[in-house]
Amino acid sequence: MDRPFVFINSAMSADGKLSTKERKQVRISGKLDFERVDELRARTDAIMVGIGTVLSDDPSLTVKSPERRAARKAAGKNENPARIIVDSSARTPLDADIFKKGEGIRIIAVSNSAPAENVKKLEEKAVIIKTGTEKVDLPELVRKLKELGINTLMIEGGATLNWGMLSAGLVDEVYTFVGNLIIGGKTAPTFTDGEGFMEAELLRLELLSAEKIEDGILLKWKVKSNYSGSL
Repeated sequence: MDRPFVFINSAMSADGKLSTKERKQVRISGKLDFERVDELRARTDAIMVGIGTVLSDDPSLTVKSPERRAARKAAGKNENPARIIVDSSARTPLDADIFKKGEGIRIIAVSNSAPAENVKKLEEKAVIIKTGTEKVDLPELVRKLKELGINTLMIEGGATLNWGMLSAGLVDEVYTFVGNLIIGGKTAPTFTDGEGFMEAELLRLELLSAEKIEDGILLKWKVKSNYSGSL
């Protein structure tokens, strides 16, 4: 296959929201699920988020466990997976946590219409991949990531990137932790935003497993039309 194995990992409220209407991050899962996510990060080659997630949450996307970081180094890898931001207009702040915390490769994917001055500044901190005219061409991006040796790619959102990857047929599995709270709000981000599918285009999933974790449930899905293996 000419792209990595791609999976989305996300935590959502019982009503499918990722955060509040102010786009403030809410603690949806507990310690056990944080450990599960850290293990996923440690096992993958790269983690990818959209610029909206960076601007609202400023995540570092690092592996938190010293033992897991040490195991990666012992295997000849960087302590952290490659960290990728899909940022069509090159808006990533130069003081973002992704640059300040943890060793490892940083990649910013921009479109060819991104302001040259912004791109030049980001080139001092990250590998820049240019693709697409106005927006990043996601199929071309994941092919380029494969060429860089990235064989497993973890998507940590948000709603716009999730939609872009799913609607382009680029996702193999989806892991959703559903927490025991209601957030509400018609403008609060959901698991996928974007244009949405028409009835005839709906993306079908196959349930792989359902596991109760603390006060929530972890659902693992296979995307039927794009499946290429398992992590």
